[in-house]
Amino acid sequence: MQVVILPSSESIGDYAADVILRGVAERPSTGHMNTGHMNYVLGVATGSSPLPIYEALERRWVPELAAISAFALDEYVGLPYSHPESYHSVIDREVTTRLRLDPSKVHVPDGFADDPVAACLAYETAIQDAGGIDLQILGIGGSGHIGFNEPTSSFSSRTRIKTLTPETRRDNARFFSSPDEVPLHCMTQGLGTILDARKVLLVATGEKKAAAVARAVEGPLTSMCPGSALQLHPDATVLLDEAAAAELTLTDYYRFVFDNRPEWQR
Repeated sequence: MQVVILPSSESIGDYAADVILRGVAERPSTGHMNTGHMNYVLGVATGSSPLPIYEALERRWVPELAAISAFALDEYVGLPYSHPESYHSVIDREVTTRLRLDPSKVHVPDGFADDPVAACLAYETAIQDAGGIDLQILGIGGSGHIGFNEPTSSFSSRTRIKTLTPETRRDNARFFSSPDEVPLHCMTQGLGTILDARKVLLVATGEKKAAAVARAVEGPLTSMCPGSALQLHPDATVLLDEAAAAELTLTDYYRFVFDNRPEWQR
């Protein structure tokens, strides 16, 4: 993984926006190598970490953004779409509206489906039918989870139902009126689905993420830290502020690599 340490969440948002806008601009000339699909497909995440990315893209909006398709990482099971903390609502507020996307091209797992297993299979199929994810935005939880892939998730897993750990429910309780309102179950893209994305940007800020970041980036490859699966990805970049990078041991090396990138990587 390429590790980039930046001074603020705003600079992280701008760096990520540069990568995304470059990909959007290049898509018409390249298409999807094996599918012929021309739309850029962005994998979007909720939570506080990715918000600076969407804010930066809103500030730097270009008409080409309106043509992209988007797939959300996950959704709570059993939470009505109209609930302000359902990811249908969050994605609509923070992504679709900000980036002026066509709502018909923005997809979120159907956590209110009568048949949730069938809904998971349909979501996985929809990603494949769109030509796959060009760039997946990720955050990371305190347990090392990405998406809602909790510890012990299989690295080959696909979109499915998961039970949220008590730690994840406590972390997400800040978005609800009380901890008891946080759903017990979710739908999430699997680690295998995430690893299929052509490019991955993982964003983490703040000292509370430092231990999970260190385990994912420098620790062993283990299902107990699902984020460590990104060590297997051929094009994963980790964007950190100083606090989130505090427990890494190779920070001087990461800065050296970033400062000495070849011109084509800038």
